[in-house]
Amino acid sequence: MDPCPCGSGRTFTECCKPVIEGERSPVTAEELMRSRYAAFATGNVDWIMASHHPDTVDEIDRDEVAQWSGSSEWLGLKIRATEGGGADDNTGTVVFRARYQVQGRQVDHNERAHFERDGGEWRFHSVLEAEDDAPVLVPVGPKSDVGRNDPCPCGSGKKYKKCHGAAA
Repeated sequence: MDPCPCGSGRTFTECCKPVIEGERSPVTAEELMRSRYAAFATGNVDWIMASHHPDTVDEIDRDEVAQWSGSSEWLGLKIRATEGGGADDNTGTVVFRARYQVQGRQVDHNERAHFERDGGEWRFHSVLEAEDDAPVLVPVGPKSDVGRNDPCPCGSGKKYKKCHGAAA
């Protein structure tokens, strides 16, 4: 029994899978957010697209979503706060951190996501604020070709020895 990628502590089968597969609708904006994260982690691009609000779905590219979903290792989701988005609300905001690794770099993606009901169903509408603000973990070790005085590969603009090299 695999744990759900959304971090709820329940199994995938009892948590996000029934929502992703259309067996039941999410009751809250947070539940939809969790199912969308689980869909990214499991490569279910159909649910990512279907759970997007019709007013904004044309702003995303299915192929790019599939590439991002498939090329990333999904490391965890933390819901930081919710505003509205309950069973009796029509709009809501979910503030979260999604952690993933792509091309050997770990990213902490922080976002305030806006959700709205469409035909009674929760849908992801838009990003109110997003930031990938955590330091990128750069794979550096004995086989690394990054020198102490080279620019840090994380893109900070600092020398490696003053950035990620300081912790090595």
